[in-house]
Amino acid sequence: MCYRLGVDVGGTFTDLLVIDDATGRTWRDKVPSTPHDPSEAVITGAKAVCAAAGIGPDELSLFLHGTTVATNAVLEHKIARVGLIVTEGYRHILQIARSLVPGGLAAWIVWPKPEPMAPLEATIEAPGRIGAKGEIVRDLDEAALRVNIRRLAEEKVEAVTVCLINSYLNPVHERRVAEIVAEELPGVPVSISADILPEMQEYERVLTTVANSAVRPTVSRYVGNLMRDLAEWGSEAKLSLLRSDGGLMSAEKSRTAPVNLLMSGPAGGVAGAVWVAGNSGHANVLTLDMGGTSTDVALIEDFRPRLRRETSVGHLTVRASSLDVKTVGAGGGSIASVPQLTKALRVGPQSAGAVPGPAAYGRGGELPTVTDANVVLGFLPENLLGGSFKLDREASTRAVQTVADALGLSLMEAAAGIVAIVNETMFGALRLVSVQQGYDPRDFALMAFGGAGPLHGNAMGVLMGSWPVIIPPSPGVLCAYGDATTRLRVDAQRSFNRLVTQTDDTEVRAVIAEVSEQVAAEFKAEGVARSDQELMVEIDIRYAGQAFEVPLSVPLGTSIAELVERFDTEHKRLFTFNLPVPQDLVNIRVVALGTKANVSAQAIERGDGDPAAARLYEQDVWMDGRTQSATIYDRAKLRAGDKVRGPAVVTEMDATTLILSDHVAEVDATGNILINPEAR
Repeated sequence: MCYRLGVDVGGTFTDLLVIDDATGRTWRDKVPSTPHDPSEAVITGAKAVCAAAGIGPDELSLFLHGTTVATNAVLEHKIARVGLIVTEGYRHILQIARSLVPGGLAAWIVWPKPEPMAPLEATIEAPGRIGAKGEIVRDLDEAALRVNIRRLAEEKVEAVTVCLINSYLNPVHERRVAEIVAEELPGVPVSISADILPEMQEYERVLTTVANSAVRPTVSRYVGNLMRDLAEWGSEAKLSLLRSDGGLMSAEKSRTAPVNLLMSGPAGGVAGAVWVAGNSGHANVLTLDMGGTSTDVALIEDFRPRLRRETSVGHLTVRASSLDVKTVGAGGGSIASVPQLTKALRVGPQSAGAVPGPAAYGRGGELPTVTDANVVLGFLPENLLGGSFKLDREASTRAVQTVADALGLSLMEAAAGIVAIVNETMFGALRLVSVQQGYDPRDFALMAFGGAGPLHGNAMGVLMGSWPVIIPPSPGVLCAYGDATTRLRVDAQRSFNRLVTQTDDTEVRAVIAEVSEQVAAEFKAEGVARSDQELMVEIDIRYAGQAFEVPLSVPLGTSIAELVERFDTEHKRLFTFNLPVPQDLVNIRVVALGTKANVSAQAIERGDGDPAAARLYEQDVWMDGRTQSATIYDRAKLRAGDKVRGPAVVTEMDATTLILSDHVAEVDATGNILINPEAR
């Protein structure tokens, strides 16, 4: 028998899910994350969940992992010292950058310009030149280059980036420079832009390749340690990591191109949501992935998540495809505070994290958090993780009382205020991926998951007008489900830069065919036969004269006329207007996807609509400004067709679902909880 293991590392918990490929049966677990070394929790959790499933490490065939190692390296500035090699005359490219300053009017006055990832003193020039058509204008002066490279050795660089002008048209000089660096600086990893981003726009190409070098030693070390730990455990499972765009990449490729992992963590939840949406029949979904530290939101349209051509982490924005995910500092561990100056309640973005965690965890935490507020309100029962984790209600009460005293409110009013503020923070993020992108949230369902998402999903449905609110089975480990059910992905791109009036279908299809051969060959090297590959085309397109592009995903064989029509429709939806000028085809990418996981949703037993068999006990909750009696249910005993009326709380091993008063939740055939207003 073959099993696959999905692992997702969060700021507070590490989620694990084992899937039997033959039957679709699953086993899940959550263990506290180990921020000092994330791999510790990964291996500890893997051993625990495999023991629960009764399988040995040698029975695992796939180990699929979503990680925040690259993200955290950038956010915490724990990056390698990068040496940069550019074409002669371009040494200040990172310092000049772009003229865009983030923020509103006059933001440049207060904006602290980030330090380039490759410092000027570690930037050298390569004498030589490739022309605008890919021709060699000036041969590479290798002797002078070697002298310059020795300066990088004096700077003690830990990684090297090579990015030469027009190398996206002809990489011959870049590849030769990389060979010379390997001779002069043995053991230092080298990234070249022709491999990472062979596209026009010099600054974006340099920045993306430098970012790849900056996180490469950290990611390579982490992946290498994980592979070693798996081998010592006795597992020969193939290790793959989740990319920012929701696909999988091999462990070997992740060690050389880690820039594609910058949004690996949030991508797992969206991938899992797509899988659930397909099984539940809801094509359009807003996702709410609320964990202990942050909340990630995204939009799925027609069973496909929106993709962006950029990945942003902190001040860094690189040209690498990623799912359009917005992240806010709102999680179960978000700390509530009342500044002395303003006396206004604030929640987050600071988090209690995994250590010490909320006061309710009993690990020494004393600051009030969102989790503590939910405990005080009665929304969180005292026993979590199937009874293996007991909450300290008295500690939560003491913590939240400090907020109540500072505001002059009652304990319950303060707790309700903490929850209301964190809900408003997530509401703003959801509007960014829906209303701001031209979508009406009332046309979408809302899927809440993560350890804390189901507690707040019903309230977010009220704010957004998005119904039903879907709580999938095992919502606390849905990110791990996404890791375990997604597909291998390989892509390659080519700058095209032609107006539609200057090209034709034959030329475009010839470029697509050439790039298709490249990705198919790379996939074949990964052991995926051509018959198991699915090819897609992505084209960056804009109006002539525009400085930005709109990426469009189209099937193979799409004509230029069809592409133009789709672009005009998308441009009008995004910006409310079109321009009477020709369209410009900027970049062409071909994406190859591997075979889908043989995992289907399991049907649950049909009931008669009465959830009495799942009823546990009654508990007081504070809701709608008063104390009410709520029924506590065991989700494992709910059957298809059962209807649960609020106020109610549904408990399970990895999450807790809150159903508000005047709302009703119905269980569908595969165990999803669908919450709607009772009057709807």
